[in-house]
Amino acid sequence: MPDDHHGRSTRLDAVVRDRGIDAPADDSPADAPRSESGAGPRVARVPESHVHDTFSVEGIDTKRREGLLEAVLRDCDGVSAASATARNGTVGVHHDPSVSRDDLRETLEACGLVVDRTDRAFEARRASQFASARVAVAVLFGLMVATPYIAVLYPTRIEWLFYDPVTVAYLQSLLDSQMATHFFVNLGALSGIAFLVACAPIVRRALGGLAEGRLTTDALFVGSVAGLFAYSTAAAFTGFDGTVHYDLVAYAVVGATLWTHFGAADPAAEGRDAAESVGSAADTDTEVADGDPVAMTDGGR
Repeated sequence: MPDDHHGRSTRLDAVVRDRGIDAPADDSPADAPRSESGAGPRVARVPESHVHDTFSVEGIDTKRREGLLEAVLRDCDGVSAASATARNGTVGVHHDPSVSRDDLRETLEACGLVVDRTDRAFEARRASQFASARVAVAVLFGLMVATPYIAVLYPTRIEWLFYDPVTVAYLQSLLDSQMATHFFVNLGALSGIAFLVACAPIVRRALGGLAEGRLTTDALFVGSVAGLFAYSTAAAFTGFDGTVHYDLVAYAVVGATLWTHFGAADPAAEGRDAAESVGSAADTDTEVADGDPVAMTDGGR
């Protein structure tokens, strides 16, 4: 956990004192509006050879602590510019390539901050986006499969629910015609794509478990859905006299995807909530007289 600095000195204050850095007087909340004297971006000279790193941190919640941390980082050898942003918990540092990322991490941790790996934060954000995309694919493709079933197939299977036998007979004649081939091709493609895309993590876990000789619930689910899909395909495109159940494949995909996303923790996404969203401090193309670029920062805002 970050330092509890309310009313007492912290490790960040101690580092500032040890280095003899002038501490800013402003101790207003990090989201407070900037004063007239503090308006405008901070400008620092950044050599062409310097690189930029961004860290996700916890423990910055006032303007004063933003300024203290930036001053400590700029005081480090090889660092040309630094920007701390309490709003999204990020610290951007321009530094010489000889200064390693681990060195900067040690400096931040010495100041009492909790530093998260940027790559893990990026991976967590990307995994969250993929999970949301899988939910969208499952629901949309499920609806695309369910709609023709409700409009065409279900009336022919539960005729007693419909008052017009002429309509039921017409729908059955469509299914007995050559048009049924194209009809089932579309349903098979939609349900198959939904299964492969939305249930990709489940399929990977099932294959991994089978490779280790373990029969898991994921393997049972994947095997059942694959078997039902194969049975429906045989019933639709061969002389095998069976019922086409692409609708059940789509319902299973939608149910498993929603349950994984909302109802149960996805084992592949553990630790997702521990990573924070990562922002980056941008460099400008403005150049000074000697040709070095200038980094203009305003706490990331």
